[in-house]
Amino acid sequence: MTALPVRTAHNGFTLPAIGLGTYRLNGEAGAAAIAAGIDAGYRLVDSAFNYENEGAVGRGVADAATDRSAVIVTTKLPGRHHPTDKARTSIEESRFRLGVDATDLHLIHWPNPSQDEYVQAWAALVDAQERGIVRQIGVSNFLPEHLERIERETGVRPVVNQIEVHPYYPQAEQIAYHREHGIITEAWSPIARAKALLAEPAIVEVADSHGISPAQAVLAWHVAREVVAIPKASSIEHQTANLDAASVVLDDAEVEAISALARADGRMFDGDPRTHEES
Repeated sequence: MTALPVRTAHNGFTLPAIGLGTYRLNGEAGAAAIAAGIDAGYRLVDSAFNYENEGAVGRGVADAATDRSAVIVTTKLPGRHHPTDKARTSIEESRFRLGVDATDLHLIHWPNPSQDEYVQAWAALVDAQERGIVRQIGVSNFLPEHLERIERETGVRPVVNQIEVHPYYPQAEQIAYHREHGIITEAWSPIARAKALLAEPAIVEVADSHGISPAQAVLAWHVAREVVAIPKASSIEHQTANLDAASVVLDDAEVEAISALARADGRMFDGDPRTHEES
């Protein structure tokens, strides 16, 4: 297996350029797909409390032939668990469901700013890290003002911000902000609405020129932009193809051509972090 490129955070923590998304990978079938993905070469597995599959993820990690210490297991704290006591319990419950001594990477799923409790949630993650039940802490769907506030009030900067990034919504300014502050950008839904996106002529042209699939071209675009993509894939064929995309090198013109697909209404849904509320 070819080693994946890595991205490095301000504290030296690293992530591989391609991870395995697990949304809707549930039960025995989900666990089997996750184990197969790990043994195919994935070293980053992404889950969340609200995916209701932490048990399947933990089982998949345990069933894989790959040594547990080689795999970074991620989960996320839901919006309804932001208050201090709920956050502390939620973090512990996620660890139990995953069946791990410590969560490798624990994120706040959404800031839910109208509740104004995300600083409490962040402080709970800081505490969990200090207690040794979480190794690294980060956030998801946070804007720069949210990132600046949690660091200002706790003195701790996230290592990761997992946000919506895909060719219809490239997020160049947010990615630049992360890079300046040593925060790794992870992309959820990195292929967006695949059926429409993968038929775009600009993507098909790049794919054809490299002899790869349109999906691989999009993932190579993420790699070129130093964004960690976490596509979901249940079949070993798709899992392997996604990993292979990390070795494809796009030139600047190809990256720009794909980035030019940006749309004013490019979000997957009405998920503006300034207003979106996750339960």
